[in-house]
Amino acid sequence: MKGPLFYSKILLFGEYGIIKDSKGLSIPYNFFKGALKTDDNPSVTAKESNQNLREFTGYLEMVTKNSPDLVSFNFNALKNDINAGMYFDSSIPQGYGVGSSGALVAAIYDKYAEHKITVLENLTRGKLLKLKAIFGKMESFFHGKSSGLDPLNSYLSLPILINSKDNIESTSIPSQNKKGKGAVFLLDSGSTGETAPMVQLFMEKMKQEGFRNMLKNQFIKHTDACVEDFINGNVKSLFKNLKQLSHVVLDNFKPMIPAKFHQLWKQGIETNAYYLKLCGSGGGGYILGFTQDIEKAKKALKGYNLEVVYNF
Repeated sequence: MKGPLFYSKILLFGEYGIIKDSKGLSIPYNFFKGALKTDDNPSVTAKESNQNLREFTGYLEMVTKNSPDLVSFNFNALKNDINAGMYFDSSIPQGYGVGSSGALVAAIYDKYAEHKITVLENLTRGKLLKLKAIFGKMESFFHGKSSGLDPLNSYLSLPILINSKDNIESTSIPSQNKKGKGAVFLLDSGSTGETAPMVQLFMEKMKQEGFRNMLKNQFIKHTDACVEDFINGNVKSLFKNLKQLSHVVLDNFKPMIPAKFHQLWKQGIETNAYYLKLCGSGGGGYILGFTQDIEKAKKALKGYNLEVVYNF
């Protein structure tokens, strides 16, 4: 048995900012994917995933008991499948900021939710917000707190524009120009990052007035501008704002950037060969890069593992 595929996602803009109502833009990334599966001869990883699903089911039972109006599941079917050895077969790296738990949440909702909101219906803002609330509750099992955006992106497989906490919509982004020199890329930091401690650290910093002001007057300002520029295809303005954003992150989010990348980050800003930013909560996993000349960026980042996500 194998269920439908759910893809990873990349939050291009909005990490940390969306906690404080900045804009955000999230796109599906089809390179990594996952599906619910049953095998006659499960591997060790499959058995671990199966156990994880068992615990997740217990958590979902609690959710439906406490919030019966939010969501309900066919638990009989879910438990029978888990007893038959079902697991989540995924190529999405965990702790890399590309939504491994989001794809799993989307797959479970898709298969077992009762009265589910489907991708095919007219997705009004109300329905999108309801899905986001359901997914946020479900994904909290993995992160302690979740916005619900990763599973939403995975479930819909559409770019999602976050205008504010209560205002989200599916959107279109300029179509890729495969021959374009400009690119968005992922840089492998070589280590995994944990979301919960990074968010905890951010919340601690939010207690300082100076940090709050920086977030509002610089970080959110440039994030919002980048989202607008990217959606509207204003490349020149986008790179001007990206440079500022990369700078603000280097100055104020150092603990979220793996130490060995501090110099590389600075080098990008100084040479304009590329600009780096956090992919997800940081601390490890992928780092997101933007360049107007991918060949120039590859030379400057020789010896690092680069994966192009989008060309323009």
